[in-house]
Amino acid sequence: MSRLRVALLTREYPPDVYGGAGVHVTYLARELAGLVDLTVHCEGEERPGAVAHQSWNQLSGANAALRTLTVDLSMAAAVGASAAGTAELVHSHTWYTNLAGYLASLQYGIPHVVTMHSLEPLRPWKAEQLGGGYAISSWCERTAATSAAAVVAVSDGMRADVLSVYPEIDAERVVVIRNGIDTTEYRPDPAADVLQRHGIDPVRPYVIFVGRITRQKGVPVLLHAAARLDPAAQLVLCAGAADTPEQLAEVTSLVDGLRVSRSGVVWIPEMLPKRDVIQLLSHATVFVCPSLYEPLGIVNLEAMACGTAVVGSRTGGIPEVVAEGETGLLVPPGDAGELAAALNTLVREPGRARAMGLAGRERAEAEFGWAAIAAQTAALYEKLVVAKVP
Repeated sequence: MSRLRVALLTREYPPDVYGGAGVHVTYLARELAGLVDLTVHCEGEERPGAVAHQSWNQLSGANAALRTLTVDLSMAAAVGASAAGTAELVHSHTWYTNLAGYLASLQYGIPHVVTMHSLEPLRPWKAEQLGGGYAISSWCERTAATSAAAVVAVSDGMRADVLSVYPEIDAERVVVIRNGIDTTEYRPDPAADVLQRHGIDPVRPYVIFVGRITRQKGVPVLLHAAARLDPAAQLVLCAGAADTPEQLAEVTSLVDGLRVSRSGVVWIPEMLPKRDVIQLLSHATVFVCPSLYEPLGIVNLEAMACGTAVVGSRTGGIPEVVAEGETGLLVPPGDAGELAAALNTLVREPGRARAMGLAGRERAEAEFGWAAIAAQTAALYEKLVVAKVP
């Protein structure tokens, strides 16, 4: 029996992965490849395992959102040009490829699945980054989501947001399939060479943040909270890829000010190899996720799989990952005072932090495996294709 032909559309794909959506697609594609006849389409340079698409040279000086639309056109055309035949279903991730999925669905008469990793209307700060392109990205998302055969939400919180922001979508079309974690890859690393390389004192406790410098991630909130952090603790910021020069300048100013008043502030501005991040997470007393908006937050799962307690914002899907009082602590988003208090609680109670880390590892192993997530996704594909057949 021939396997279902699926086109998976994504902006990010290894080795160019910088955000949670890219991580999600990387592992989902790996598991789906054993269940369906999968072709991955991505943006950027040619690479193994995917068909790469570039924006048109004629628009090299245009707004980034307009350039993205040319990539979408290329992807939509390619969905029908595979040697194995036109895809029977197309699955897009993020607004960067949503329009490609929508157009392919129209062109070839196939179901379109949209996975919602975030919602443009809930990220108004993106106007700083995209200018008028933010209206374009919002239009792409709305057009695709409201017409898709199914919308996958990565958490129950995200499902509620989808139905609130886009009430015209039939609730039956919005299904929850959560993000996952590979616990064979993300596991505690006892080595300490990465700490030494970055000047982190292995004897002092430390709080770690891993993420991009974007309004969504709440880095300034963390830095304000860090001014009240127990002096015994270090702060390690693995934070780069700022959305705008202004956001980078703000974070730089706050870090410089923090270093005047305390020691042990380590800022690593580049994207680190996965092995380095795993080691840094493994040795941390607590991982902090101060996001103002977070549909799920794969990085929380990464920290838990490395056996580290989490302090996160009580927003979006984070409470579905971090079990309050068991694997970490939750605080109101944007509240630097509450964030500092929670961090200090675990820094000053290392035994409690270790117990939460162990519980987090167990939870990640038991509830967030990628094989199960891929199986749920493939079952959704089959249901939609069967429903389409007369």
